[in-house]
Parts: sequence; structure tokens; C-alpha cells
Amino acid sequence: MDRFFWLAPCALLPFSANAAAPFPSDDITTSVGVVRISFLGHGTLMLTHGQTVIHVDPFGQVADYASLPKADLILITHEHFDHLDLAAIKKIRTDKTAIIAPPICASSLPEAILLRNGEHTTKAGIVIHAVPAYNIKHERAPGKPFHPRGVGNGYILTFGDTRLYIAGDTENTPEMKALTNITVAFLPMNLPYTMTPEMVADAARAFKPKILYPYHYGDTDPTRLTKLLKDTGIEVRIRPMR
Repeated sequence: MDRFFWLAPCALLPFSANAAAPFPSDDITTSVGVVRISFLGHGTLMLTHGQTVIHVDPFGQVADYASLPKADLILITHEHFDHLDLAAIKKIRTDKTAIIAPPICASSLPEAILLRNGEHTTKAGIVIHAVPAYNIKHERAPGKPFHPRGVGNGYILTFGDTRLYIAGDTENTPEMKALTNITVAFLPMNLPYTMTPEMVADAARAFKPKILYPYHYGDTDPTRLTKLLKDTGIEVRIRPMR
């Protein structure tokens, strides 16, 4: 299981008049309108695009989901408790909510659309690609990586001319480094489960996102990444995503 840290919400831009506590948010301009990214904490995000609300790996330790907007779409990257929280999902889903998850989540989410690595679907006009998310180096025991290959997903969401990559729990895999045309990337640094700042920098130099958010970074100092990517042209944005 991944280690997690509770983080109190921090107010910069409110995302909903109905939310009990606002979270920091950034607006990304695309050819089909603004995508607002709300940083709930840990590996948990909320995206809003027009009237569409997308929750990524909802986790009740970082937000009061009873106060958050209902989901049109929920993305689950893998089966660990801090990414697949059924209680949090129950609070934001409706009978119209689409859930996308990897096949390992089928027993917990029998109603989900299951995407294997390399597969894609379209929901609410957004093309969603599932990409591999796995460990190469870090293991819980010899021969047992924290995240085995072929199990978890990262996701690329396409909003018009903008491709947004949410990596999930992974290291700097060859598949990640081969990505192209990524505008915004979320890459994890929660040690020992995912990447060091050096691994993130290695991947970023390869696929060159315009904007890079370190997320799910635990005790890792995210400013190390800023220093590693100095003068690369990649904008590193640090938000409260422990």
C-alpha cells in the first residue's frame, strides 16, 4: 500500500460555492475551453471543464466528498486504498457517473469501464487513453515491485489541442518517456513507491511537457525537481500534493 499524509485544504481559488473548504486551483486554457484543476492533495485531483466534473483517485483522507461536486466521470488508476476509496466514490457518484478503471478493480467496481494499458475510450467528449504505470526499480521484496507492470493505469485526457497526463503510481518507464505532445503532466514522487526527483526529471526531459506538476510526493522535497529542470523550458508548478 502507498503511504499517505493528511493535508489540510489550502485556499487560493474556490472551485465550488457549495464546497465546505476551497482548494488551490489552476486554470488551463485549451482550444475547447478552460480546464480547471483543483488540487485536493496526495494523488487526488478534481478537473472541471464546462459543466463536466472529473474526479481522479478520490480519497476521503484529503477531502470531504459529501461537500464536493458530483462526478460525471471518475478515473481510478489502481487498486490501492489511497486510490480506490469506495466510500469517497459513493459520495460523488450518481446514476449517470461513468467510472474508468483498470481490470484489477473489476471486483470492487463491477460497473466500471475497464481499460487495459494501451486502450482508450471517449466520455463527455474527452478522449481518455490508458497508459502503463509500474515500477522498474522499487520493490516491496525481491522480484515484487510495488506496482507490477500491466496492472495500473496512467491516463492521458485530450481536451481539444491539449493533452493532460496523469501518471498514477509509476516510475520513469520507457512508455512514459516515449509520450508526445503532452501539455500538462502530473508525475509522482512518493518514495519508495514511485519516483525520485531525478527519475521525474529524466522522464520530463524525454517527453517535454510544457507544465509539470509533481504530485503524490509524500516527504520528498518538490523544490529539488525545480532545480533539476532549471533551464529546460519545462515549467514546474508546485502545489500542496503530499
